[in-house]
Amino acid sequence: MKNLIRTVCYFFYYCFARHLPCTGLPYSLGAGHIRRFFARGMLDSCGKNVNIEHGAFFASGRDISIGNNSGLGIGCRVAGPLEIGDDVMMAPNVTIVTQNHETSDLSRPMRLQTAPKMKVTIGNDVWIGANVIILPGITVGNGCIIAGGAVVTKDVPDYAVVGGNPARILKNRKDG
Repeated sequence: MKNLIRTVCYFFYYCFARHLPCTGLPYSLGAGHIRRFFARGMLDSCGKNVNIEHGAFFASGRDISIGNNSGLGIGCRVAGPLEIGDDVMMAPNVTIVTQNHETSDLSRPMRLQTAPKMKVTIGNDVWIGANVIILPGITVGNGCIIAGGAVVTKDVPDYAVVGGNPARILKNRKDG
C-alpha cells in the first residue's frame, strides 16, 4: 500500500504541485501546503511545518527524512539517503548529492561505473546558502552556516561557518 501511495503522490507532485507558485506570494493560495501534502506521501519521514518550495526535486523521496520546521528551497535538488534535522533553512538551488561515479576502470565508460550511495546528514538549526553543493557522505553538524556557492567536500563540525570551493571553516559561531 505504501508503494501505491508513493506512486500516486509522485505523479501529482511532479506533474502538478512542483510547478505551483512560490510560498508567500499573494497568489500562491496554499501552494506550500499542497506540495507538503504530496511530499509527505513520498518521503520516508516528514516532520511538522515542513516547507517544500517551488521546483524542489527529491527523486522518489525514498531514504529521505526531513525534520520539523525545515524546508527545501526553490529549485533544490536532493537525493537519498539523506537526513535533514529540525529547523534547517535551505536557500534556492541547493544540491545534495549522495552518489557519484567511479573512474578507475579504464575498460568501461565512466557512466557505467556508479559508486555506492553515501548518506548525507544535516544537523539541527542549519542555514544552507544559495547554490551550495554538498557531496556524498558528508555530515553537517548542528548550528552550522554554509555560505552561498560553497562546495562541501568534508564534514562540517558543530557551529562552524564554512564557505568557498572547496568549503573551509571561516569561523566558529561559539567564538562570537
